[in-house]
Amino acid sequence: MKFIGIIPARYASTRFPAKPLAMLGGKTVIQRVYEQVSGILDEAYVATDDERIESAVKAFGGKVVMTSVNHKSGTDRCYEAYCKVGSGYDVIVNIQGDEPFIQRSQLEAVKACFNDESTQIATLVKPFTVDDGFEALENVNSPKVVVDKNMNALYFSRSIIPYQRNKEKAEWLQGHTYYKHIGLYAYRAAVLKEITALPQSSLEQAE
Repeated sequence: MKFIGIIPARYASTRFPAKPLAMLGGKTVIQRVYEQVSGILDEAYVATDDERIESAVKAFGGKVVMTSVNHKSGTDRCYEAYCKVGSGYDVIVNIQGDEPFIQRSQLEAVKACFNDESTQIATLVKPFTVDDGFEALENVNSPKVVVDKNMNALYFSRSIIPYQRNKEKAEWLQGHTYYKHIGLYAYRAAVLKEITALPQSSLEQAE
């Protein structure tokens, strides 16, 4: 099975403009992400709509694909890049361009999900702990994932779901396991094509 990593990277972020080119330990954030991915996946590309990011990737010897400026999501940018790179890969792994601390073990874990032929999409979560505290749980920059008993994702939200109506908020992490979403998705090629053809729902636009 062949895996390709696509790293969508935007320059014009509202929260942290130019974050992919910010320096971290002598290297840009995008280089850190690229180096974490390389060697674990069969191939890796940065997908961007900005020439500054394109130049930076080429400068450290990375592979980069220029994509449209009109994409509404990183998933759409990822699929365009995949189409330009060519077929021949079974699974596309979408790694956010602002995740320099993504671990190789996490990439291996998401790859292992596809040993099950029924797996079409996979992503990673980690539980919030009591030590994290309620402030970490309510942080809107930490997306939460609601899962069923088989760890199938039911809903992703920046809000805290479920709301525990009969407990003080300080006790919420003791009464329920909440999961934080890790910025890593993987798709079989056919299902990625299907997803990007769907219109944005009101829920997607809201979140």
